[in-house]
Amino acid sequence: MRLTDLADADTGPVLASLAPDVTPCIVPMRSAAPCSSPVTVTADAVAQVTRRTEALRKARKGGGASPSEELVTAEASLARRIRAHLERGKVRVTLTDNRYTMISVRRPPRGHGPRTYDVRLHCMFADADPVITRALARYIADNDRDASRVLGDFIDANQDVVRGRARRAPTQVILTAGDHHDLREIFDELNARYFGGTIDAAITWGARPGKPRRRHSIKMGSYSVEERLIRLHRSLDRAFVPRFFVAWIVFHEMLHQVHDIKVKNGRREFHSRAFLADEARFEHYLEARAWERANLDALLTY
Repeated sequence: MRLTDLADADTGPVLASLAPDVTPCIVPMRSAAPCSSPVTVTADAVAQVTRRTEALRKARKGGGASPSEELVTAEASLARRIRAHLERGKVRVTLTDNRYTMISVRRPPRGHGPRTYDVRLHCMFADADPVITRALARYIADNDRDASRVLGDFIDANQDVVRGRARRAPTQVILTAGDHHDLREIFDELNARYFGGTIDAAITWGARPGKPRRRHSIKMGSYSVEERLIRLHRSLDRAFVPRFFVAWIVFHEMLHQVHDIKVKNGRREFHSRAFLADEARFEHYLEARAWERANLDALLTY
């Protein structure tokens, strides 16, 4: 979906700015990440955004009639929560239902008294958690690059809210027996040896791709917190890929059920120091990392 002022097909949303002193920030898609934790968009969240969107449309149709009390309250609340993360200045928030520009900021010239930031935000931000409001403050005041990445993740996760519908989770077909590696066998061995049988998750091979091609990156494994499901890329189910390497990827994803995702400097930290220390306990850890470096090109050609 085209979320903002045209982004290339292989990039994420652009956080647009109305100010001449700010360059729009392109947020790359995180498809190259080794693993991820998807965000579930609930029907309640969609209903709240839909209700506010309808209120905005009614105000426009009414010839600029005053927005509803709910919208006014939501805008004031969001402005207050963003302001709490700013060292100085004021924030005026206007909620929108714009399907193309999710965030726009008008910054006053520096050196002209107290700064007031005029911010237009899509309705999806109205009930955002403190991590997102802190990122908004950093982006609004400083055009902070790390903050823009956090906001990009949030926008990516809420694309269906913009469309006005909840994301339906497809029926998951569990396929553990591959052509060369049996994931259930590997999972059970790791669970017994390293976790005392405490990991409660399903595991499956991902979908088979189409025509073989050279890729720039692949996500070798992922763990869904909501589904308690580990997925491995089909590129790993080939004869030249050793079993210990597949086991390392499975072990890595199993660790995500042990280690909570923490927030550090406003960003979600998927791989903490404790996580990485635990990962290094894997018997073939160094061997697996060395094999990956030596065979990365072959893994990417699939």
